[in-house]
Amino acid sequence: MLAPPWIAVPPPGYGGIEQVIALLAAELTERGNEVTLFAAPGTKSSADVQSPLEGIHPDEIQMALYEADHVASAFARMEEAEVPFDVIHDNCGFTAFAFADRIDTPLVHTLHGPFTDETKAFYARHAYKARAVALSRFQADQAPAELDIVAVIGNPIVVADFPFRAEKDDFMLWIGRINPDKGPHRAIAAAREAGVKLVLAGPVQPGNEEFFAKEVEPHIDGDRVEYVGEVGEEKAELYVAAGALLMPIRWEEPFGLVMTEAMACGTPVIAFPEGSASELVVDGETGFVVEDEHAMAEAIGRLDQIDPERCRESARERFDVAAVAEAYEKAYGAVSSSPRSVTSSTDSVR
Repeated sequence: MLAPPWIAVPPPGYGGIEQVIALLAAELTERGNEVTLFAAPGTKSSADVQSPLEGIHPDEIQMALYEADHVASAFARMEEAEVPFDVIHDNCGFTAFAFADRIDTPLVHTLHGPFTDETKAFYARHAYKARAVALSRFQADQAPAELDIVAVIGNPIVVADFPFRAEKDDFMLWIGRINPDKGPHRAIAAAREAGVKLVLAGPVQPGNEEFFAKEVEPHIDGDRVEYVGEVGEEKAELYVAAGALLMPIRWEEPFGLVMTEAMACGTPVIAFPEGSASELVVDGETGFVVEDEHAMAEAIGRLDQIDPERCRESARERFDVAAVAEAYEKAYGAVSSSPRSVTSSTDSVR
Protein backbone atom coordinates (compact mmCIF):
# COMPACT_ATOMS: atom_id res chain seq x y z
CA MET A 1 0.00 0.00 0.00
CA LEU A 2 1.48 3.28 -1.16
CA ALA A 3 0.56 6.34 0.93
CA PRO A 4 1.43 9.94 0.03
CA PRO A 5 4.75 11.23 1.43
CA TRP A 6 3.39 14.37 3.09
CA ILE A 7 2.30 13.34 6.62
CA ALA A 8 2.32 10.26 8.83
CA VAL A 9 -0.37 7.60 8.93
CA PRO A 10 -2.66 7.98 10.81
CA PRO A 11 -2.65 11.78 10.52
CA PRO A 12 -1.99 13.84 13.67
CA GLY A 13 -4.71 16.29 12.61
CA TYR A 14 -6.43 16.79 9.28
CA GLY A 15 -5.61 14.17 6.66
CA GLY A 16 -8.48 12.43 4.92
CA ILE A 17 -6.46 10.09 2.69
CA GLU A 18 -4.10 9.18 5.52
CA GLN A 19 -7.04 8.31 7.79
CA VAL A 20 -8.53 6.09 5.08
CA ILE A 21 -5.18 4.32 4.64
CA ALA A 22 -4.78 3.83 8.40
CA LEU A 23 -8.18 2.14 8.72
CA LEU A 24 -7.80 0.03 5.59
CA ALA A 25 -4.25 -1.16 6.32
CA ALA A 26 -5.23 -2.20 9.85
CA GLU A 27 -8.34 -4.07 8.70
CA LEU A 28 -6.58 -5.83 5.83
CA THR A 29 -3.84 -6.98 8.22
CA GLU A 30 -6.44 -8.16 10.73
CA ARG A 31 -8.07 -10.19 7.94
CA GLY A 32 -4.80 -12.10 7.39
CA ASN A 33 -3.33 -10.19 4.45
CA GLU A 34 0.40 -9.45 4.41
CA VAL A 35 0.45 -5.67 4.00
CA THR A 36 3.54 -3.50 3.53
CA LEU A 37 2.74 0.19 3.97
CA PHE A 38 5.08 2.66 2.27
CA ALA A 39 4.38 5.94 4.07
CA ALA A 40 5.91 9.04 5.64
CA PRO A 41 8.19 8.73 8.70
CA GLY A 42 6.31 8.52 11.99
CA THR A 43 3.69 6.17 10.54
CA LYS A 44 2.29 3.61 12.98
CA SER A 45 0.39 0.58 11.74
CA SER A 46 -0.05 -3.13 12.31
CA ALA A 47 1.12 -3.46 8.69
CA ASP A 48 4.84 -3.66 7.92
CA VAL A 49 5.80 0.03 7.63
CA GLN A 50 8.58 1.28 5.37
CA SER A 51 9.44 4.98 5.01
CA PRO A 52 11.61 5.66 1.95
CA LEU A 53 12.17 9.35 2.79
CA GLU A 54 13.90 10.86 5.82
CA GLY A 55 11.23 13.37 6.80
CA ILE A 56 7.63 14.50 6.38
CA HIS A 57 6.57 17.31 4.05
CA PRO A 58 3.27 18.82 5.25
CA ASP A 59 4.10 22.22 3.78
CA GLU A 60 5.09 20.91 0.36
CA ILE A 61 1.96 18.93 -0.50
CA GLN A 62 1.75 18.20 -4.25
CA MET A 63 5.41 19.19 -4.76
CA ALA A 64 6.64 16.83 -7.48
CA LEU A 65 10.13 16.42 -6.00
CA TYR A 66 8.99 14.58 -2.88
CA GLU A 67 6.24 12.52 -4.50
CA ALA A 68 8.57 11.35 -7.28
CA ASP A 69 11.33 10.56 -4.76
CA HIS A 70 8.90 8.66 -2.51
CA VAL A 71 7.37 6.61 -5.33
CA ALA A 72 10.65 5.80 -7.08
CA SER A 73 12.24 4.73 -3.79
CA ALA A 74 9.23 2.58 -2.91
CA PHE A 75 9.28 0.93 -6.36
CA ALA A 76 12.99 0.14 -5.91
CA ARG A 77 12.33 -1.53 -2.56
CA MET A 78 9.47 -3.53 -4.06
CA GLU A 79 11.71 -4.82 -6.83
CA GLU A 80 14.37 -5.83 -4.30
CA ALA A 81 11.93 -7.67 -2.00
CA GLU A 82 12.71 -11.37 -1.51
CA VAL A 83 9.04 -12.26 -1.89
CA PRO A 84 7.34 -10.46 -4.79
CA PHE A 85 4.25 -8.39 -4.13
CA ASP A 86 0.91 -9.47 -5.60
CA VAL A 87 -0.48 -5.97 -6.10
CA ILE A 88 0.28 -2.32 -5.33
CA HIS A 89 -2.55 -0.22 -3.92
CA ASP A 90 -1.61 3.34 -4.83
CA ASN A 91 -3.08 6.30 -2.91
CA CYS A 92 -0.60 8.94 -4.13
CA GLY A 93 -1.25 11.70 -6.59
CA PHE A 94 -0.12 10.86 -10.13
CA THR A 95 3.49 9.68 -10.11
CA ALA A 96 2.93 5.99 -9.36
CA PHE A 97 0.15 5.72 -11.93
CA ALA A 98 2.26 7.42 -14.60
CA PHE A 99 5.15 5.01 -14.05
CA ALA A 100 3.17 1.85 -13.27
CA ASP A 101 4.45 0.23 -16.47
CA ARG A 102 8.01 0.49 -15.10
CA ILE A 103 7.38 -2.17 -12.44
CA ASP A 104 6.22 -5.74 -12.87
CA THR A 105 3.74 -5.68 -9.98
CA PRO A 106 0.19 -4.71 -11.12
CA LEU A 107 -1.10 -1.46 -9.66
CA VAL A 108 -4.57 -0.33 -8.62
CA HIS A 109 -5.04 3.37 -7.93
CA THR A 110 -7.77 4.92 -5.77
CA LEU A 111 -9.21 8.09 -7.30
CA HIS A 112 -9.27 10.41 -4.30
CA GLY A 113 -10.13 13.64 -6.11
CA PRO A 114 -12.66 14.97 -8.63
CA PHE A 115 -12.00 14.84 -12.35
CA THR A 116 -10.97 18.00 -14.19
CA ASP A 117 -10.12 18.51 -17.85
CA GLU A 118 -6.45 18.18 -16.93
CA THR A 119 -6.77 14.99 -14.88
CA LYS A 120 -9.05 13.40 -17.49
CA ALA A 121 -6.33 13.97 -20.08
CA PHE A 122 -3.73 12.46 -17.74
CA TYR A 123 -5.74 9.31 -17.01
CA ALA A 124 -6.68 8.85 -20.67
CA ARG A 125 -3.02 9.07 -21.72
CA HIS A 126 -1.74 6.63 -19.07
CA ALA A 127 -4.82 4.42 -18.68
CA TYR A 128 -3.21 1.29 -20.13
CA LYS A 129 -0.62 1.20 -17.32
CA ALA A 130 -2.86 0.51 -14.30
CA ARG A 131 -6.41 0.06 -13.00
CA ALA A 132 -8.46 2.36 -10.79
CA VAL A 133 -11.01 2.28 -7.97
CA ALA A 134 -13.63 5.04 -7.84
CA LEU A 135 -15.14 6.31 -4.60
CA SER A 136 -18.64 6.52 -6.08
CA ARG A 137 -20.54 5.56 -9.20
CA PHE A 138 -20.87 9.28 -9.94
CA GLN A 139 -17.07 9.63 -9.92
CA ALA A 140 -16.69 6.53 -12.10
CA ASP A 141 -19.10 7.98 -14.63
CA GLN A 142 -16.91 11.11 -14.93
CA ALA A 143 -13.81 9.08 -15.83
CA PRO A 144 -12.42 9.07 -19.37
CA ALA A 145 -13.50 6.04 -21.39
CA GLU A 146 -9.94 4.71 -21.55
CA LEU A 147 -9.62 4.30 -17.78
CA ASP A 148 -10.36 0.82 -16.41
CA ILE A 149 -12.45 1.22 -13.23
CA VAL A 150 -12.31 -2.21 -11.57
CA ALA A 151 -14.56 -1.33 -8.62
CA VAL A 152 -16.55 1.40 -6.88
CA ILE A 153 -15.60 1.42 -3.19
CA GLY A 154 -16.38 4.23 -0.76
CA ASN A 155 -14.06 5.52 1.93
CA PRO A 156 -14.23 3.51 5.16
CA ILE A 157 -15.30 4.42 8.66
CA VAL A 158 -15.43 2.33 11.84
CA VAL A 159 -19.12 2.47 12.68
CA ALA A 160 -18.57 1.04 16.18
CA ASP A 161 -16.39 4.05 17.02
CA PHE A 162 -19.33 6.41 16.56
CA PRO A 163 -21.97 6.89 19.29
CA PHE A 164 -25.60 6.11 18.60
CA ARG A 165 -28.75 7.72 19.95
CA ALA A 166 -32.25 7.27 18.60
CA GLU A 167 -33.67 10.31 20.40
CA LYS A 168 -32.43 13.51 18.81
CA ASP A 169 -32.25 17.12 19.96
CA ASP A 170 -34.17 19.90 18.25
CA PHE A 171 -31.41 21.35 16.06
CA MET A 172 -30.06 20.72 12.57
CA LEU A 173 -26.33 20.45 11.88
CA TRP A 174 -24.15 21.78 9.07
CA ILE A 175 -20.47 20.82 9.13
CA GLY A 176 -17.65 21.47 6.68
CA ARG A 177 -15.25 24.07 5.34
CA ILE A 178 -17.09 27.36 5.18
CA ASN A 179 -17.27 28.35 1.51
CA PRO A 180 -20.01 29.00 -1.05
CA ASP A 181 -19.87 25.50 -2.59
CA LYS A 182 -20.51 23.79 0.75
CA GLY A 183 -23.53 26.04 1.31
CA PRO A 184 -23.71 27.15 4.96
CA HIS A 185 -25.80 30.14 3.84
CA ARG A 186 -28.24 27.78 2.13
CA ALA A 187 -28.47 25.68 5.30
CA ILE A 188 -29.30 28.86 7.24
CA ALA A 189 -32.08 29.71 4.78
CA ALA A 190 -33.57 26.20 5.00
CA ALA A 191 -33.44 26.08 8.79
CA ARG A 192 -35.04 29.52 9.08
CA GLU A 193 -37.85 28.53 6.72
CA ALA A 194 -38.43 25.34 8.73
CA GLY A 195 -38.35 27.26 12.03
CA VAL A 196 -35.59 25.13 13.58
CA LYS A 197 -32.24 25.87 15.16
CA LEU A 198 -29.07 25.37 13.12
CA VAL A 199 -25.58 24.64 14.45
CA LEU A 200 -22.71 25.45 12.08
CA ALA A 201 -19.30 23.82 12.56
CA GLY A 202 -16.15 24.17 10.50
CA PRO A 203 -13.20 26.42 9.73
CA VAL A 204 -13.24 29.65 7.76
CA GLN A 205 -10.39 28.95 5.38
CA PRO A 206 -8.18 31.65 3.82
CA GLY A 207 -9.97 33.37 0.96
CA ASN A 208 -13.44 32.86 2.41
CA GLU A 209 -13.39 35.53 5.10
CA GLU A 210 -15.49 37.95 3.04
CA PHE A 211 -18.06 35.25 2.26
CA PHE A 212 -18.32 34.38 5.96
CA ALA A 213 -18.63 38.03 6.98
CA LYS A 214 -21.35 38.77 4.43
CA GLU A 215 -23.39 35.58 4.12
CA VAL A 216 -23.00 33.75 7.42
CA GLU A 217 -21.90 35.94 10.32
CA PRO A 218 -24.88 38.35 10.23
CA HIS A 219 -27.22 35.42 10.95
CA ILE A 220 -25.31 34.08 13.95
CA ASP A 221 -27.23 34.96 17.10
CA GLY A 222 -26.43 32.05 19.41
CA ASP A 223 -30.12 31.17 19.47
CA ARG A 224 -31.53 30.24 16.06
CA VAL A 225 -28.10 30.04 14.41
CA GLU A 226 -25.04 29.02 16.41
CA TYR A 227 -21.46 28.84 15.14
CA VAL A 228 -19.11 26.58 17.10
CA GLY A 229 -16.02 26.88 14.90
CA GLU A 230 -13.81 24.01 13.84
CA VAL A 231 -14.46 20.81 15.79
CA GLY A 232 -12.37 17.72 16.54
CA GLU A 233 -13.39 14.92 18.86
CA GLU A 234 -16.60 16.76 19.75
CA LYS A 235 -17.77 16.30 16.16
CA ALA A 236 -19.36 12.95 17.04
CA GLU A 237 -21.32 14.57 19.87
CA LEU A 238 -22.84 16.99 17.38
CA TYR A 239 -23.63 14.22 14.90
CA VAL A 240 -25.42 12.01 17.42
CA ALA A 241 -27.51 14.83 18.89
CA ALA A 242 -28.60 16.56 15.68
CA GLY A 243 -32.01 15.98 14.17
CA ALA A 244 -30.37 15.84 10.75
CA LEU A 245 -27.21 16.78 8.89
CA LEU A 246 -27.88 19.37 6.18
CA MET A 247 -25.75 19.07 3.01
CA PRO A 248 -26.81 21.85 0.60
CA ILE A 249 -23.69 21.47 -1.56
CA ARG A 250 -23.39 22.94 -5.04
CA TRP A 251 -20.31 21.11 -6.29
CA GLU A 252 -19.79 17.61 -7.64
CA GLU A 253 -18.17 16.00 -4.61
CA PRO A 254 -16.91 12.47 -5.40
CA PHE A 255 -17.55 11.26 -1.84
CA GLY A 256 -18.89 12.95 1.30
CA LEU A 257 -17.38 11.46 4.46
CA VAL A 258 -19.44 13.63 6.82
CA MET A 259 -22.61 12.06 5.44
CA THR A 260 -21.48 8.53 6.27
CA GLU A 261 -20.27 9.61 9.71
CA ALA A 262 -23.63 11.22 10.51
CA MET A 263 -25.52 8.11 9.41
CA ALA A 264 -23.24 5.98 11.62
CA CYS A 265 -24.59 8.02 14.55
CA GLY A 266 -28.16 7.29 13.47
CA THR A 267 -28.60 10.80 12.12
CA PRO A 268 -30.36 11.24 8.77
CA VAL A 269 -28.93 13.43 6.02
CA ILE A 270 -30.82 15.93 3.88
CA ALA A 271 -28.72 16.68 0.82
CA PHE A 272 -28.80 18.33 -2.56
CA PRO A 273 -28.30 15.84 -5.42
CA GLU A 274 -24.88 17.04 -6.59
CA GLY A 275 -22.01 14.58 -6.91
CA SER A 276 -22.22 11.36 -4.91
CA ALA A 277 -24.95 12.56 -2.51
CA SER A 278 -27.73 10.66 -4.29
CA GLU A 279 -25.74 7.44 -3.85
CA LEU A 280 -24.74 7.92 -0.23
CA VAL A 281 -28.19 9.03 0.96
CA VAL A 282 -30.96 6.50 0.34
CA ASP A 283 -33.91 8.81 -0.22
CA GLY A 284 -36.69 8.13 2.27
CA GLU A 285 -34.58 5.58 4.18
CA THR A 286 -31.44 7.29 5.51
CA GLY A 287 -32.54 10.83 4.75
CA PHE A 288 -33.80 12.86 1.82
CA VAL A 289 -32.34 14.08 -1.46
CA VAL A 290 -33.85 17.45 -2.35
CA GLU A 291 -33.43 20.10 -5.04
CA ASP A 292 -33.21 23.37 -3.12
CA GLU A 293 -33.54 25.18 0.20
CA HIS A 294 -37.35 25.17 0.12
CA ALA A 295 -37.46 21.41 -0.40
CA MET A 296 -34.86 21.03 2.36
CA ALA A 297 -37.06 22.98 4.75
CA GLU A 298 -40.02 20.80 3.82
CA ALA A 299 -37.95 17.63 4.35
CA ILE A 300 -37.01 18.78 7.86
CA GLY A 301 -40.69 18.47 8.67
CA ARG A 302 -40.66 14.80 7.56
CA LEU A 303 -37.73 13.57 9.61
CA ASP A 304 -40.04 11.46 11.78
CA GLN A 305 -40.28 9.13 8.76
CA ILE A 306 -36.60 8.16 9.08
CA ASP A 307 -35.52 5.37 11.45
CA PRO A 308 -32.19 6.23 13.18
CA GLU A 309 -31.39 2.54 13.62
CA ARG A 310 -31.73 1.99 9.88
CA CYS A 311 -29.35 4.91 9.25
CA ARG A 312 -26.69 3.26 11.39
CA GLU A 313 -27.26 -0.19 9.91
CA SER A 314 -27.02 1.18 6.38
CA ALA A 315 -23.74 2.88 7.25
CA ARG A 316 -22.44 -0.41 8.68
CA GLU A 317 -23.46 -2.41 5.60
CA ARG A 318 -22.00 -0.01 3.05
CA PHE A 319 -19.20 2.00 4.65
CA ASP A 320 -17.82 0.10 7.64
CA VAL A 321 -14.13 -0.72 7.23
CA ALA A 322 -14.85 -4.47 7.22
CA ALA A 323 -17.10 -4.15 4.16
CA VAL A 324 -14.67 -1.79 2.45
CA ALA A 325 -11.68 -4.08 3.08
CA GLU A 326 -13.60 -7.05 1.67
CA ALA A 327 -14.40 -5.06 -1.47
CA TYR A 328 -10.74 -4.10 -1.86
CA GLU A 329 -9.65 -7.71 -1.48
CA LYS A 330 -11.86 -8.56 -4.46
CA ALA A 331 -10.41 -5.65 -6.43
CA TYR A 332 -6.85 -6.74 -5.62
CA GLY A 333 -7.66 -10.26 -6.78
CA ALA A 334 -9.12 -9.00 -10.05
CA VAL A 335 -6.10 -6.79 -10.73
CA SER A 336 -3.43 -9.35 -9.79
CA SER A 337 -5.02 -12.15 -11.83
CA SER A 338 -5.63 -10.17 -15.01
CA PRO A 339 -2.66 -8.89 -17.04
CA ARG A 340 -2.72 -5.24 -17.98
CA SER A 341 -2.51 -3.93 -21.51
CA VAL A 342 1.04 -3.59 -22.77
CA THR A 343 0.42 -0.94 -25.41
CA SER A 344 -0.81 2.61 -25.23
CA SER A 345 -3.68 3.96 -27.29
CA THR A 346 -1.05 5.78 -29.38
CA ASP A 347 0.86 2.54 -30.06
CA SER A 348 -2.26 0.68 -31.08
CA VAL A 349 -2.96 2.93 -34.06
CA ARG A 350 0.54 2.90 -35.54
